[in-house]
Amino acid sequence: MASSTSGTQQRTTDATADDNFVKFPPVIDGKINTAEFLAAAQGVVRIVDKFGKLFAPVKYDMQGNIDKLNTKYVADKEKHSTLHDMILLEKISGKTIIATDALLWLRRGLHMIQVFFEKIIEDHKTGKASDDLVALLKKAYKEALEPYHGWMAQQLFGLLSRTVPTRSQLLHALANEQRNKDDLIIQELDVFLVILKENLQNLLTFYIEHNLENGAKV
Repeated sequence: MASSTSGTQQRTTDATADDNFVKFPPVIDGKINTAEFLAAAQGVVRIVDKFGKLFAPVKYDMQGNIDKLNTKYVADKEKHSTLHDMILLEKISGKTIIATDALLWLRRGLHMIQVFFEKIIEDHKTGKASDDLVALLKKAYKEALEPYHGWMAQQLFGLLSRTVPTRSQLLHALANEQRNKDDLIIQELDVFLVILKENLQNLLTFYIEHNLENGAKV
């Protein structure tokens, strides 16, 4: 009886931890399923929401790009079943670059989140992790987004970074307010980031190969 109860509790805990990490789709034949990618990206927006109200600009920027991509996707789900097909069809049409630009910026935003969480995991594995995540977030921003931001955007993010939750607060939020789940959340993050990183690297290569990358600052 005790064993059964323990098993039930473990499954409940694991399911709760998984709620925040919607898995990104596998890259199949060099392509990424559009609907599954957007669903996973929407999950990341929910994670960013846990950073606090002052991160609303980051959240809304990512959400706006997801919405643009979804609008393009639902216009012809069959032809736009993969991100690659959808973007190439837009390029061939020569009419707009709305989806192309939206995916570019969504990828960059996701890259920052990826690097940020990777740094949290690396710090955790040292056994003496800092509770202050400001420096880690600034490093992630510097790598993923700062090269494409003008002075105003950089100053805004500098202010936002100072309001990021502490490590303990963020992991507690990701555990859906459950206590003493830091190791579990770190494990879940580690698994989650593997396929996210594969998706983002695939899209970066795709954009470079098709001359879609845009280094202009905003």
